[in-house]
Amino acid sequence: MWARFAPGMKLKIADLQARFGLSSSPLREALGRLVAEGLVVVEDRRGFRVAGVTPAEVEDVARMRILLEQEAMRASIEHGGDAWESDIVSAFHALRLVEERLADVAPSLDPNWSERHRAFHMALLSACRSPNLMRLCGDFFQRAERFRRISAATRKTPRRKNDEHAAIMRAALARDADGAAALIATHIGSTAKNVIAAIENAPAAARGKTSK
Repeated sequence: MWARFAPGMKLKIADLQARFGLSSSPLREALGRLVAEGLVVVEDRRGFRVAGVTPAEVEDVARMRILLEQEAMRASIEHGGDAWESDIVSAFHALRLVEERLADVAPSLDPNWSERHRAFHMALLSACRSPNLMRLCGDFFQRAERFRRISAATRKTPRRKNDEHAAIMRAALARDADGAAALIATHIGSTAKNVIAAIENAPAAARGKTSK
């Protein structure tokens, strides 16, 4: 499986109760929230299923992330002060440390790396002065987390994401808005391309589709 629950996987309430030790009510509430986020689909009279993954969805999420994060990055470079710069450096250092410890495995599959990865990206954008923009950036970043796991689980050659993060950090600290925006687009686009390649090379069942 690419993640804990594969695309298209049937989510049976009884199985989830046994797995998580919860009653049906909180599980149904949680599944309802995941439906709203597009991670789970509800089938008429057939229960819940993990949402499938398509190249079009990956491209759309990547396009939205690029638009949102470039806007937030430019605003943060304009308004960010010493505290903003310090937060970026601190978040990058924390991310680099965990990535070095995970040199022999795919970092994107490690929860600690994922948390620090998100913290670094959010630190870059945190001085944009728009809570709504930050919320949207966070929402689409989380949607892309599922795709990153797909890419990491199928990658055959290492990707030095820390080098990409370092380049984005340097551009931000140098107040190079155009350079930082371009690097963000390349960074997000590279992941999207890797995910799409993984999807296209996977069996239909692994993408959450069934043959007719």
